[in-house]
Amino acid sequence: MSGFFGPPPPEHLPDKEREKHPSWRRTTRRYKKKKQLVRDMWIVSGLLMIPAPFYIVVVLALTTTLLSFAILDETP
Repeated sequence: MSGFFGPPPPEHLPDKEREKHPSWRRTTRRYKKKKQLVRDMWIVSGLLMIPAPFYIVVVLALTTTLLSFAILDETP
């Protein structure tokens, strides 16, 4: 299965080689949980933006973007 960033690492590679593959991080359970958290956070943020005035929408969007980058950062 090919994703937006290309195919995941081949299954036949040993673990050490799979860890060197650029897409390896996106196949881990931990990263998938982080991605789900970010998705849910954007949904809640979007729902809060619907009745809010424009300046609140801008603040919420910037805050959610910053938090998304912080959560999905590659550092452990």
